[in-house]
Amino acid sequence: MGIKHQVVFYPVGNGDTTQLIMASGRRVLFDFCHREKGEDSDAPEIDLQARLKADLKAADRDYFDAVAFTHADNDHIQGSTEFFELQHAQCHQGDGRIKIRELWVPAAMLLEEASNDQQSDEFVILRQEARHRLLEGKGIRVFSKPQALMDWLEPKLKERGETASARDHLFVDAGTLVPGFTLATDGVEFFCHSPFIKHCDEGDIIRNSAALVFNVRFDADGETYDYLEVGDAEHGDLEDIVAITRYHGNDDRLAWDLFNIPHHCSYKALSDDKGDDETEPTDLVKDLLRMGKSDAYIVSCSKPIPDTREAYKQIQPPHIQARKAYKRYLDKVGGRKFLVTMEEPNGFKPEPITFEIEKGGVTWVRAATALGAASIITSRPPRAG
Repeated sequence: MGIKHQVVFYPVGNGDTTQLIMASGRRVLFDFCHREKGEDSDAPEIDLQARLKADLKAADRDYFDAVAFTHADNDHIQGSTEFFELQHAQCHQGDGRIKIRELWVPAAMLLEEASNDQQSDEFVILRQEARHRLLEGKGIRVFSKPQALMDWLEPKLKERGETASARDHLFVDAGTLVPGFTLATDGVEFFCHSPFIKHCDEGDIIRNSAALVFNVRFDADGETYDYLEVGDAEHGDLEDIVAITRYHGNDDRLAWDLFNIPHHCSYKALSDDKGDDETEPTDLVKDLLRMGKSDAYIVSCSKPIPDTREAYKQIQPPHIQARKAYKRYLDKVGGRKFLVTMEEPNGFKPEPITFEIEKGGVTWVRAATALGAASIITSRPPRAG
């Protein structure tokens, strides 16, 4: 039997949660957005906590190998401090909480300031957890190593009798691979596109710009496939990624078979101008969209995106103008489908969107819409021969 990896996108509204399940059994979760209304069986949003716990129980585990929070906006961390076991305080331990073997965070999450009335906010609790793990020297990867963070860390290491470089092995720079996963042993590797040091060292921290962005490369029996996992980056951030990646000769890391587009299909990931009918991407963002491979898929982790008169006037994402732009460029590269997490298989009771990655390619596997049907339909026709 051949190697098969999975990428699963969860329907949580305008929010992000994606699970990567490697053929080896290792699991990585990107972001966590549990909506309390999802616990109501009549709500379209999924009960994320229940679904992930059931999934892990079926796999006979109570942990993820890594949990990556791309940034600290609520729609990427909501409910996480009630779901995960956190090492820095006993009040966040036990009670069936799910363990995080390795926490992945941008440096910005450790640097964010909080007022007195924000101390119970989830971003503050996660900041405390990340700082604790970094000081303890285990169970964490911090992406980018800005001087502002070292100014905080080095005096604390000195108090512990440790050198200023004692935690260097826990930092990952843009343009490098994340340690701990390899194509040879895991069938997957994570290439860090962003954040850059400048996102924390050039003034105020902007979460979207300082968010994690990865090229995730899968190996399936000798064939490789690329997944772009993008936080809420805006077009200027993507332009930097394209330009810098090209400068260093890593153009292949811009290619994609599967693209989790930024910020719930916001036009701001394409351009400053939404456009009346369709967003016109900037030149470098166009180049990124043209890096899609034949049979590629685009996924929008968002509410439904109807093509109605009212939709064109909508201020908050998702934006129909952006959807039309993504669809046009997907067609240009011979891609297969633009999918919306809150639309599949329907907008009344969406289910997770699952992709299987095997030697033959990336396949969308979807639940049938017929009442009571439990069969699985594949979107990819069988290969000839």
